[in-house]
Amino acid sequence: MNVTLTPPATTTNSTPVCVKIGESAFSDFLMSVYILAFIFGLIFNVLTLGPIWQQMRQQNVLGIFLLNLSISDMLFLFTMPLWINYYQQDHRWKLGVMSCSIAGFFYYSNMYISIYLLCCISVDRCLAVTYPLRSKTHRTSRYAWAQCAAVYVVVMVLHIMVLVNDNLKDAHDDINNNDRCYETYPMERPVALFNLLRVGIGFLLPLLVLAVSYWRVLATVGQSPGLNAQVKRKVRLLSFGVIGIFSICFAPYHILLLTRSLVFYHSSDSLYQGSYCQFEQKMHFYFSCTLALSSLNCVVDPVLYVLVSNGVQEEVKLFWRRHKRTQIQTDTDLALTAFTRRTFNTNLI
Repeated sequence: MNVTLTPPATTTNSTPVCVKIGESAFSDFLMSVYILAFIFGLIFNVLTLGPIWQQMRQQNVLGIFLLNLSISDMLFLFTMPLWINYYQQDHRWKLGVMSCSIAGFFYYSNMYISIYLLCCISVDRCLAVTYPLRSKTHRTSRYAWAQCAAVYVVVMVLHIMVLVNDNLKDAHDDINNNDRCYETYPMERPVALFNLLRVGIGFLLPLLVLAVSYWRVLATVGQSPGLNAQVKRKVRLLSFGVIGIFSICFAPYHILLLTRSLVFYHSSDSLYQGSYCQFEQKMHFYFSCTLALSSLNCVVDPVLYVLVSNGVQEEVKLFWRRHKRTQIQTDTDLALTAFTRRTFNTNLI
């Protein structure tokens, strides 16, 4: 989709507008992506929540990580209708500053909670494969819960600090009819600095941990004579799938975020002189698309770690088979009870 470049404009009251966002099919496209992510994310997370809960009750470390990942995804999914409404209104936020703050908080918190929980799962599997005996004392449910709690606390505290220091009133301009949510242009210097930290600590470092962990897993599995070819193939597919999904959902967003921040620092002396705002105008469509891509992590998380993994896949089948048997037994008991009552009434008559 081509984006029409518009030079920085000024309104009648001399208020500059860096990026012009008007009505277009682009908003409908983004709304469709978020609707699909909401529907499939909700379905997949609900379907897999029962089996994950069963694993967690068995003190399974992977089940604990998966449960916390699912909780984070569900919190984000509950705010997704707000973003759907935002794009349906052509990038106009009409729900107030507080709702924008809440939606943005859960959006970005879920992104980095998911990233770090994926790292925890990758490190746990690496230790289980490469050091099965020595890591046994550390791979306990207590340590898993402590890691999940640390991830939640650190990510949420950082985003609360950003939220407190962020002046969201700048995004709500009633004079220019330019009510936005986290789409304030030009970028501010503290925001640009925080973006650089997000790219380094929130993406590049976890990506390095993922790459090293699965490299060790693949090397160990490849040299193990006790595993057959089918098991090795599944381990390779899972490893490549984790890194691939991680890169597809999160890499494009952070690459453009880094690019925008660097361009801002390079053009900070002449933000409204044309070059910086024209660049942001060009990047707006692509950056919004990468942000929509990042929302798909709530769909691929349960697919990747629940449907691909053999152990959890069996738990899914057993859980729903057990649930189906329970339902059938309940229906049978109700039918027998009704038949008994009819027979009793007939005898009375």
